[in-house]
Amino acid sequence: MPVQLEELREFIGLEAEPPRVARYQVNEAMIRNWVEAHDDHNPVYVDAEAARATGRDGVVMPPAMVSTWVMNGYRRWRAVQAARATGQAEDFAYSRLLKILDDAGFTSVVATNVDQRYLHELRPGDHVTCHFTIADVFGPKTTGLGEGWFITLHKRYVDQDDRTVVEEDFRILRFRPAAASTQES
Repeated sequence: MPVQLEELREFIGLEAEPPRVARYQVNEAMIRNWVEAHDDHNPVYVDAEAARATGRDGVVMPPAMVSTWVMNGYRRWRAVQAARATGQAEDFAYSRLLKILDDAGFTSVVATNVDQRYLHELRPGDHVTCHFTIADVFGPKTTGLGEGWFITLHKRYVDQDDRTVVEEDFRILRFRPAAASTQES
């Protein structure tokens, strides 16, 4: 059954899924792992004295690291994939949206772009929660990868005091691979 834009646009503005609460507080060990993996030499991330010399209370988290605190992990991903393979979907707006696209053959995914706005720095001891909203759905578009639908998620990361620290717009393309699109035409 063909996907209708009007059906998908009904998801715009809905909470995509329940808020994701970080399993761990922001901590220096994970910050150090991040900066070493990214070869980031900014001393305010690992050296308290260098951070204090810039007017901060101590080390701060690299702002681009914010999403790592709320990632579900591989076990969760496997459980969701197993449910999707049997045609099941969680009762979240985002899961229902993806199921509509899955059922129509748009099962491949690629992240296309992300825009982040950093509002406040996070420090060790802070605790992150992310709120997801479906911000936009548009398509179908024919791309080099195949025909697909673009989905934009708006993510609002807050600290333990519910202060917004990062706003993010994350766009993906859910597509039917070009070879599959050609075969089905």
